[in-house]
Amino acid sequence: MAQIRKSIFASARRIVVKVGSNVLTEDHGLKLTSVRSISRQICHLIDSGLEVILVTSGAMASGVKKVGLDKRPEEIPKRQAVAAVGQAGLILEYEKAFSKHQRKVAQILLTGDDLNNRKRYLNARNTLNTLLTWQVVPVVNENDTVMTEEIKFGDNDNLAAMITLLMDADILINLTDIDGLYTKDPRTHPDAKMIPIVSAIRKDIKKYASDIPGPLGTGGMLGKVNAAQKVTSAGIPMVIANGNKPNILKKLFLGNDVGTFFVPKKERLKSRKCWIAFTIKPKGIIHIDDGAARAILNRGKSLLPSGIVSVEGEFSTGDPVAFRTCDNEPLGTGLVNYSATDIRKIMGLKSNQIKSRLGYKPYDYVIHRDNLAITHECDL
Repeated sequence: MAQIRKSIFASARRIVVKVGSNVLTEDHGLKLTSVRSISRQICHLIDSGLEVILVTSGAMASGVKKVGLDKRPEEIPKRQAVAAVGQAGLILEYEKAFSKHQRKVAQILLTGDDLNNRKRYLNARNTLNTLLTWQVVPVVNENDTVMTEEIKFGDNDNLAAMITLLMDADILINLTDIDGLYTKDPRTHPDAKMIPIVSAIRKDIKKYASDIPGPLGTGGMLGKVNAAQKVTSAGIPMVIANGNKPNILKKLFLGNDVGTFFVPKKERLKSRKCWIAFTIKPKGIIHIDDGAARAILNRGKSLLPSGIVSVEGEFSTGDPVAFRTCDNEPLGTGLVNYSATDIRKIMGLKSNQIKSRLGYKPYDYVIHRDNLAITHECDL
């Protein structure tokens, strides 16, 4: 397994580096030594021939100091205003830090809605690709100024995963303020043991992560493990490592055994299926029987109406819908050929019975295999 890890780092050409708030901030503002250190290390990677996209936290902490507040405000409008002030200071510090190494930066602010829309998703990818071609470092953050509950990514760990999938990166490096994923919170439990390699994200892994709470930023350790589950399911590895350790990025690419390495699936998802699986938000749920689940998981089949047991929510033709087992175990997401109303009418039927029930039959399949992305495995 260690050899696989070294091989992945050795062959990586495009990487996403996410830096958490606990690496970049101190009590009242940005920790400029960390901003400069991370910037210098990224420039070293670029000089060695890598393409690097930086996903950063720190806008809120920067804004609190600049506005002169004692703490981060609770009211959403004030938080958004503070983030807007702080973002200007954050990108300015990155611009100064990278310019010392003759590198330019570009500010990219996104919301979940930007990537949920296929056209805007492709526009974002084209812009980022152009910046990388120009050897400009994209500095990505959530657009907190306009962020609402409906369009937020949730946390920058999830944003980093989305950017990794969007750009078909070779690895996601998630830098935080502890050495990796532990069996317990190492800051309060001396007997906590670090987990160097995670080959599968099982319930025990999520339990370990949920027991390591903030102050690890908005997402905490569980947010980082959820991000790892997204990218590894798409065939992309992730590492959680300590961004406060000197030259941590250099050590990773030298093959040093640092951090927690999440092993990816062998098969890499194509970009469009990544978008279906992890970016767009499902508008409903279809529950399928075990036979349909086996056909999809093991034989690469499309979803037929005969395997559908129940439907939750209201959605239209072409909408993204999650599909799950009868026991509510998640399996994946797909774009449906029929509305929720029509699926309720034809579920359990064979394809040759659709027309007699609906009066028309545009498709044999409720979800065609090409529009279906598997995100979870289960034993059936």
